[in-house]
Amino acid sequence: MRVFGIAGHSGMGKTTLLERLLPELQARGLAVSLIKHSHKDLDIDHPGKDSFRLREAGCAEVLLIGRRRWALMHELREDEEPSLSYLLSRLQGCDLVLIEGFKQGDFPKLEVWRAAVGKLPLWPDLPGVAAIATDRNTSILGISSLELSDISGIADFICQHAADMADVLSV
Repeated sequence: MRVFGIAGHSGMGKTTLLERLLPELQARGLAVSLIKHSHKDLDIDHPGKDSFRLREAGCAEVLLIGRRRWALMHELREDEEPSLSYLLSRLQGCDLVLIEGFKQGDFPKLEVWRAAVGKLPLWPDLPGVAAIATDRNTSILGISSLELSDISGIADFICQHAADMADVLSV
C-alpha cells in the first residue's frame, strides 16, 4: 500500500477534490481507501438504534453489517486517539490510502488552497507538503502548484509522490 495526504484549512475544498479524484484513480485500476480525521466529535450511530444503545451500555466495539456494507465502531471513551500508523495497519489491502487530516503527520501531502477563503496556506509550516493545488498562480509561494481543475495531473502527482506504507509505519 502507498499513502498520500490531502491537507488544508476547513472550507478549502478537500472533500470536493477527493470526490473528483477517486473516479480518476479507480479508472487507472487502483483500489483506493481513505482515512479521514476530524477534530470534532463524530457519531455515525443515532440515539434509539440498537447499536447506539448497546455501545452506550458499554460495548468496546460494535460491528454493524448489512447487505451492502459493514462498519466497525470502536469506543475511545477517555483513551487517546490511535496513531495514524495503527489506523493504517487496520485497513485491508489496497493500492493507495488517501488521508484527509493528520496534518502534522510526516508523509507526502498536497495542500488544497483557495485565496478566496481568506486564510494563508499551511505550507511551509506543515510537514510533507509536496505541492499546492489551487485555483490561482502560486509561483510567489515558492512551492510547486497544480491547477485544482486538472484532476488527471493531480492524480499523476499523487501516484508519483505517494509513500510506501512501510515508510509511514516506521515513523
